[in-house]
Amino acid sequence: MKSRNLIFALVSACACAYAGAADLTASFGGNEIRLYTNPLAYEVAKDGAIVVARTPIGVSLDGKSLEKGAKLVAKSTGSESGTIAVPVYKKASVDGECKWSLADFDDFAVRLVARKDGVAYRIELKKPGVIGSERADVTVPKAARCWFNRTGRGSLGCEETVPEFADASALKTDSKKAFYMPFVYSVGGKTVAVTESDVHAYPAWYLGDVEQIAEGARLKSLFARYPKTTDRVGGWGRETGLKKGGRWVRVKESEAYIAKADAPRTFPWRTFVLADSPSKLCEADIVYALAAPVEKGADFSWVKPGKVAWDWWNAFDNKGDPQGCTTETYVRFIDFAAKTGVEYVIFDEGWSAKLNIWEYSPKVDVPYLIDYANKKGVGIILWMAWAQVYGEEEKVAAHFSKLGAKGFKVDFMDRADAEVAVFLERCAEACARHKMLLDYHGVYRPVGLHRRFPNVLNYEGIHGLEQMKWGRVDKDMCYNDVAAFFLRLTAGQMDYTPGAMDNYKIGAYKGNGRNPGSVGTRCHQMALMALYEAPLQMLCDSPTKYEKNMECFEFMSKTPVVWDATVGLGGCPETFAAAARRAKDGSWYAAAIANREAREFELKTCFLGEGEWKAEIFRDAPESAEEPVKYVHEKKSVKAGDALKLKMAPGGGFVVRFSK
Repeated sequence: MKSRNLIFALVSACACAYAGAADLTASFGGNEIRLYTNPLAYEVAKDGAIVVARTPIGVSLDGKSLEKGAKLVAKSTGSESGTIAVPVYKKASVDGECKWSLADFDDFAVRLVARKDGVAYRIELKKPGVIGSERADVTVPKAARCWFNRTGRGSLGCEETVPEFADASALKTDSKKAFYMPFVYSVGGKTVAVTESDVHAYPAWYLGDVEQIAEGARLKSLFARYPKTTDRVGGWGRETGLKKGGRWVRVKESEAYIAKADAPRTFPWRTFVLADSPSKLCEADIVYALAAPVEKGADFSWVKPGKVAWDWWNAFDNKGDPQGCTTETYVRFIDFAAKTGVEYVIFDEGWSAKLNIWEYSPKVDVPYLIDYANKKGVGIILWMAWAQVYGEEEKVAAHFSKLGAKGFKVDFMDRADAEVAVFLERCAEACARHKMLLDYHGVYRPVGLHRRFPNVLNYEGIHGLEQMKWGRVDKDMCYNDVAAFFLRLTAGQMDYTPGAMDNYKIGAYKGNGRNPGSVGTRCHQMALMALYEAPLQMLCDSPTKYEKNMECFEFMSKTPVVWDATVGLGGCPETFAAAARRAKDGSWYAAAIANREAREFELKTCFLGEGEWKAEIFRDAPESAEEPVKYVHEKKSVKAGDALKLKMAPGGGFVVRFSK
């Protein structure tokens, strides 16, 4: 009966949405986006089935709703082909093939695009003006099963919550919360991930109020308004009396509009990743493909992704803060990185005095340490809150580049308005000029900037392992980790920071600031190195703990951070996640993680090339459910197409390296 009701709901939604022919479409590989002009609206179909029901769109410019009474004056269509070069990515190249259509109105146009991995639309303004609002709603069919994250409406830009799930028919307005992207759902055997690309001087896209209508659950768009006045503030009670620096640039008062158009401009792409199953979302490239490309003649050959020995999570080699934040401790980190082949060390909060990057902590000799690290072949990345660099991006990049640092970890943006988008781009451009890498922490999910600026290697926007410093028993990290693979990772690389060596069974961890650990098994942590994309991948635990677990550490430290191919192998946000990736040396890594339930997974090796392969396996031991630090490390020979049966404990996982 339930399946009949689902089919009936889907058919009803399709029938309603198909009433009246579309004025313009873009279609490719079974993916189609349709535009209607009276009223202005769009809908999305995959293999003929409606996956986004007809939804009105529009824009307010200088107090006028442009879509009202707009006349379609011209239509055009076209296509693109070829491949897109990708210096730092999950694949060797991206397929650029697509079909596009353009609906031309008096003051604006709407562009549609269809690719093998999804569809998108964007509004293109023909004249300057003040953008009061954009209507970018999404209508999810009632039969859909939804997976999503929410944040407070008063804290747009802070995207660090555990994912949730619900049927579309059960979604309702929460006046205090907003959905952030990607918003993922499955309906009629198809999977949709709603996200965006090519955000430029524009607020990030959120969904707020929910209206249950005949076609489904209509999620109303929500955008942060443009800041009118701001103030730099410290925080945590440690920066009283700050004269410079600070932690946040907080909005004191906002304008009545969301953005300005000083000249004709395009809006961000409203993007819909389309797949036959949740497991195939990881193969999609549409966010990258639709983003602004690298400027002609720009050279990013100097960008060097790699692993990072990180200090903050493990409290400075488990010594605690501030007593562990010293020159001697950093020498220890640098020596460990040099000895083990780890490319970078991050100096997190504490190297500067009172959040003022122009004044070093008296306990940390920063110039000496940068020089010491460079002589050992280790790069230093400096953490800073964005209030310390905001407005001085060029000065900061020039100064610390000359000092010998290799990049910055910029934190605490925690906003989603157009001013933040301008900062992210301006900072990336300044750092690119001085050959500095960037890790954007305390920021919303990737929106395509990393294509134009490949020196932007990481974004946070994730409920990551840092939460385990103060984690509670009721936080379901195993579900969080699985769901994040299908939700957050669909937008792009993420700064989750895996690699914990103290592993706790589900329900047994309460958080520890000096000696933090993870929930789930050792192999769950190891699998994340290959499963999650992070060109600047943090090794979160301390040198002391890694030296006691070198068998695991050596495997993790040698796991690549960029790839030539990515293949989804199975799972969904509520069960498990599994994928395979091909390294640039031709080897393959297959990895999986489970939620709270034990699971047996049959790893089919069809992705391997012909011939015999050596499989190096880290998998859960029979006793891992009760002793999560236990694992089995084994090697065996396999042929392409062979199946490996691997058991995952509750919160478990496995990782396999296949080499010729």
